[in-house]
Amino acid sequence: MSNSPRIQKAIKIATKAHEGQLRKTGEPYIIHPLAVMKILKEWNMDEDSIVAGVLHDTVEDTDLTLKEIEEEFGKDVAFLVNGVTKLGKARSSMKNLDEYLPETSDNLLKLLIATGQDIRVLIIKLADRLHNLRTLSALPPDKQQKIARESLEVFAPLADRLQMGRVRVEIEETSFRYLDPKRYEELKKLTEERLRQADKKLKNAQHAVENLLKKEGIKYSCDGRVKSIYSLHKKLAKYDQNIDRIYDLIALRFIVDDVTTCYLVLGLIHSLFMPMDGRIKDYIAMPKQNGYQSIHTTVITKDKQIVEFQIRTREMHDYAERGLAATFYYNEQKLTSAYAEGRVSRLPSNLLWIKELQETATKLASGEKVDTKKLRLTLFADKIFVYTPKGDIIDLPRGSMPLDFAYRLHSEIGAACTGARINGKMVSLNTKLQSGDVVEIITTKNSQPNPGWLNKVSSKHARHKLLSQLHSLFPNFVASPEQNAVKAALKAERAAAKKKAKAADKNSKK
Repeated sequence: MSNSPRIQKAIKIATKAHEGQLRKTGEPYIIHPLAVMKILKEWNMDEDSIVAGVLHDTVEDTDLTLKEIEEEFGKDVAFLVNGVTKLGKARSSMKNLDEYLPETSDNLLKLLIATGQDIRVLIIKLADRLHNLRTLSALPPDKQQKIARESLEVFAPLADRLQMGRVRVEIEETSFRYLDPKRYEELKKLTEERLRQADKKLKNAQHAVENLLKKEGIKYSCDGRVKSIYSLHKKLAKYDQNIDRIYDLIALRFIVDDVTTCYLVLGLIHSLFMPMDGRIKDYIAMPKQNGYQSIHTTVITKDKQIVEFQIRTREMHDYAERGLAATFYYNEQKLTSAYAEGRVSRLPSNLLWIKELQETATKLASGEKVDTKKLRLTLFADKIFVYTPKGDIIDLPRGSMPLDFAYRLHSEIGAACTGARINGKMVSLNTKLQSGDVVEIITTKNSQPNPGWLNKVSSKHARHKLLSQLHSLFPNFVASPEQNAVKAALKAERAAAKKKAKAADKNSKK
């Protein structure tokens, strides 16, 4: 995409405004907004977003004013630059946001609401953060850690919610490399070794499928996908660090013309290889919450290689890679100042949280009180991010407690747990963890779990591990560690506790 006259004018104005300023790398500061511009162009963003990307630091860091930007480029660009500026100030001074949004203590939600009248503000901020991460080596170690941690906790989940998969992966990979370089290199070498071992068998599987598709006259493109290092790190934590249980380390991705052909290709793959039981996932019929669509199937090839195949259309692939920025819903409507004043557009169902965000921002701007609890649940119902004392990042379902954390680290750590510290303070095992907590598990040799712990775990992973251990220790305790047994065990324990309490109450009255 060549630069339009408006973009060229923005570059000229930004270059003059940032004249004499340097980045930590020693380069002229204008290098950064130009890099942000390039990223936004790669994402196929609209011209107003690209112009705002070039100018995004001028109001905060130079003498250029919003009024001057509005006179040169219009209200929409000024609105976007103002939003990015406000987001930067919000991050650097949470106290101001506490006064602005006393209804919620969720910092990420505050930031989103503060800038949520136009989702393009968040996309520009993601481009800004992405380039800052790419040049993070120029900063001192303490700032590297701070920025990497914030990126992993705030900006990677945001990219995920916008279904910007490629961006999310790069943010996670770069952040993880700075936060835990030793673990990153260890997993990188492990992945490379596995790739070398599987290379020939993978090529055999790919050629077999391609030959059949050509025979059937099906148009396709094929590429490989290697699981990201950070995703592998998270998944290994779920499987006791056993990489042999990770079946999607490498995937072959087939991209076809339409949905009907997706299912046809699935059938052809299964005619060649044996599908693994329970490993067929139809995200076309039932898309993920963020709108991701694809068919995944894991098979065992004739030379005993386990391979995951992903099948999707080109449109689905573009959306999986670049999400909202790829199929930018606002291009057709050419957002105007009327939109900025609160008239939000129609969105696909998986992006309705954006509409809620915009409506909440509009109410706040007009002085109305709003209940942010529902919105917070919509946006961030699924995860919290906590840290080990060494700084390792562990993601857990919301509502998790210390035992969930312990079992996530390792089932043996969970079994031997006798206590926990959160942020250096001793806490009970039924204390709910919050994002940003530093959690330390205290263990005792020869300690073992007890049935009472079932009330002190909330994640499926921890319940499964705990029930397995209880079954081994007390064979008659529960029939199976499956989900129905979890529910039955919890129900029985609660009933017993209620009965015991009732009996104790009766005795006290005597």
